[in-house]
Amino acid sequence: MAAVASSLIALALALIAALGGRAADAAVSWLIDLVMGIPHIVLLVLVSYALGRGTVGVLAGIALTHWPSLARVLRAEILQLRSAPYLAASEALGVSRVRIALAHIVPHVLPQYLVGLVLLFPHAILHEASITFLGFGLSPEQPAIGVILSEAMGYLTAGAWWLAVFPGLALLAAVLLFDRIGSALRSLVTPEEVQR
Repeated sequence: MAAVASSLIALALALIAALGGRAADAAVSWLIDLVMGIPHIVLLVLVSYALGRGTVGVLAGIALTHWPSLARVLRAEILQLRSAPYLAASEALGVSRVRIALAHIVPHVLPQYLVGLVLLFPHAILHEASITFLGFGLSPEQPAIGVILSEAMGYLTAGAWWLAVFPGLALLAAVLLFDRIGSALRSLVTPEEVQR
């Protein structure tokens, strides 16, 4: 849910930046630079803590902190597309910007959007586990790898290393799986870029 919400924020801001004029583009670019200038984990902890931790805090924190990279990619793609002759013809014929965005721009950037969405999943998983491990995420009663790793730390000194190693390997496997899916999806939707 957090990754989908974050990707929708990225798409909306990219459309605003590309279609809203110079002031909108400057404002969105400034916002992207501002959020990217703060370390993810620090901003995530602050948002999660401000919203009372738990599921809502983690979801909102991830959704509000993971969109800048995807927004930057989509914005660049849309700005490049703006010079296409058929968009200039649509504007000259009086087609509204909203209709141009929905009919022409969104379908064009959909492959990049889907790849970005899939690649947001490993970041969301890792950051959820990280802040839960630090005590700012999900509550100990909820099933999460961060909770398991946090509780396993108390047993490491007793020699029960497997309580931390196997959940850590499961986390790594999940992240690598989504990374492979994202790479495979990227090669499917943009094969010409993979060959370069």
